[in-house]
Amino acid sequence: MRKSFLPVVLLLSSVGISAQVTLPKVLSSHMVIQRDLPVHVWGDAPPGRPVTVSFRDETRGTEAGPTGHWSVYLKPGAAGGPFQLTVKAVTSATETAPQASPITLDDIMVGDVWVASGQSNMEFPLSRANTAAQDLPAATNPQIRLLMIRKRSSDYAMPDADTDGWTLSNPDTAKDFSAVAWYFARDIASRQHVTIGLIDATWGGTVGEAWVRLTALGEDPALAPIFVARGKMTEKAADAVAEEKDEQRQIAEAKAAGKPIPQFPWHPPLNSWGPGLLWNGMIAPLVPLPIRGVIWYQGESNSALARVHSYDRVMRTLIEDWRHEWGIGDFPFLYVQISNFTSTPNEDWATLREQQVRTLALRNTAMAVTIDIGNPTDVHPTDKLDVGLRLARAARALTYGENVEFFGPMFRQATPEGNSIRTWFDHGQGLKAKGGFVTGFEIAGQDERWVSASATIDGSTVVASSPDVSAPVYVRYGWANSPQCNLFNSEDLPASPFSSER
Repeated sequence: MRKSFLPVVLLLSSVGISAQVTLPKVLSSHMVIQRDLPVHVWGDAPPGRPVTVSFRDETRGTEAGPTGHWSVYLKPGAAGGPFQLTVKAVTSATETAPQASPITLDDIMVGDVWVASGQSNMEFPLSRANTAAQDLPAATNPQIRLLMIRKRSSDYAMPDADTDGWTLSNPDTAKDFSAVAWYFARDIASRQHVTIGLIDATWGGTVGEAWVRLTALGEDPALAPIFVARGKMTEKAADAVAEEKDEQRQIAEAKAAGKPIPQFPWHPPLNSWGPGLLWNGMIAPLVPLPIRGVIWYQGESNSALARVHSYDRVMRTLIEDWRHEWGIGDFPFLYVQISNFTSTPNEDWATLREQQVRTLALRNTAMAVTIDIGNPTDVHPTDKLDVGLRLARAARALTYGENVEFFGPMFRQATPEGNSIRTWFDHGQGLKAKGGFVTGFEIAGQDERWVSASATIDGSTVVASSPDVSAPVYVRYGWANSPQCNLFNSEDLPASPFSSER
């Protein structure tokens, strides 16, 4: 009896499974669906299996393709909720398989979805922020929904993210979530009266090129060294695997022969942050999900002298390729300029900041300057509230149409005036120096020998001079890894460091 019963059980189990439909982990109860864009629902089912999707007042059907993948788009909708989404594999009346249970996602809101990505200062959790004592206990907020993506690198684009799904914001779920992103969402949700869905896809210590699709990096000749480095890294990985297999073979042979076990040198772990690896493992699975925009905080790991001068090209490639892959237009890409930190001599944070300014040439981008709220002795400053609010200012202006200033003073041009030099600013209304005299300015003559300068505010300009430079040609401000800067506009937004020589 037992021998004849087992195959029947297996047959019934396989029949039941054959009718099932599955969804990716990024689609779950409590999620936020992007308003005003087609609603995208996708998943897998047995090839040829009809699938229906119902959401709000609409039902659409499709059929799983030869690989089992299916995809449905429903009409865009305005913000609102909560709603229910149902996905069902259709079983015909002639089939003997049991009817598959539908998948039902509950408590779905339609609002705005923002991806938060980058390295450790974006990963920095709310529980460690200097404002956590008052804000974490009050983190219960039904207008903020959270999706935490686990760290994963991959040699190929993954079809689904490593995540437990969407949750509502509360002290338990928010404590390990990005503090910058959470403060950004709290401000936007309260002002726009819309539910914000946050996706935290971050990894501390990572370089920008790890988040860029490898093919996109290869299309820019200036980034060819990065592309070639990935090939060498792949070869090294293959060699390491082969070497490890050979070592295991030698160990097995020694054990079988009763000989002493051979000792081999320790092999350091391979770099999991190589070009394209984090795009593949963490970002590619998110691309089918429509979003409102991206907030980004990264750059510290690209400040090394060997990397810093290509950072603008890396970021332009990243932004343009993410927009291309999502296929929903030039969505807002809002990023943080790295703050002040006394880094090592082989790092150039001043040039990295200047590279970040260059990236503003791309449409629908904005940069939050944080030169005033860093920590000279800690690469992870704990003030994440102001960072989030400055990013939110940019979103309010660029995305939500508010008439609000979102830049501090930005260098426009410098004009020599005899023994002084005048700096003109965009966004320089109401220039002021916090703490008294203006600090952080240096000037140089044609010999490019920089000296500290006295600086005074004259309307929306700053005039700088020094008795050591009789005919200044160049001016710069905040040009150091950890400069002393105190120039702001009337909105209390800090001036971005600059050099007229660049």
